[in-house]
Amino acid sequence: MQVSGRPTPSGGTYEARAAITDLFHAYAMHFDRNEPEAVAALFCDDALIDYGPDVQPIRGRSAIVPRISPGLNEIFTATSHHLSNITIRFDDDENAFAIAYVYAWHRYRDGSPDGELWGQYHNRFRRTVDGWRISELVLEVAGVSDFHRANMHAIERRPQHEAEGSS
Repeated sequence: MQVSGRPTPSGGTYEARAAITDLFHAYAMHFDRNEPEAVAALFCDDALIDYGPDVQPIRGRSAIVPRISPGLNEIFTATSHHLSNITIRFDDDENAFAIAYVYAWHRYRDGSPDGELWGQYHNRFRRTVDGWRISELVLEVAGVSDFHRANMHAIERRPQHEAEGSS
């Protein structure tokens, strides 16, 4: 069955959805393989990366390698990022917003206990002459265990509602 270029029931084309999903997976793979140049290549020239309130945002593709290399080389001996529950919403034919759930495991060079993170990547994507690229990545977190940073953007949750009929 030919699906390339065909619109999907929820917007975008099958090809665009596959390309965006592939970008999420490539980000995790290149990060885990300590390939900062390959990570940077996934982003637009004017990209923004926001890993949390205690970390200066990374602005522009050219700033990515010098900003992520020290962590990959000096803080971690290994990482493993697992992505799931990817949802994609197309703003138009050239722009999309997507969320991917992430579980990330980190082994530290200093012998600290392995760190774990459960969260979501909230990404914006833009179609460029080179194909789809990440224009913005924001990490939101549900929880961490022995992670090297405690102050993170929290995943938004609706407030707890009282049970109906209770006083």
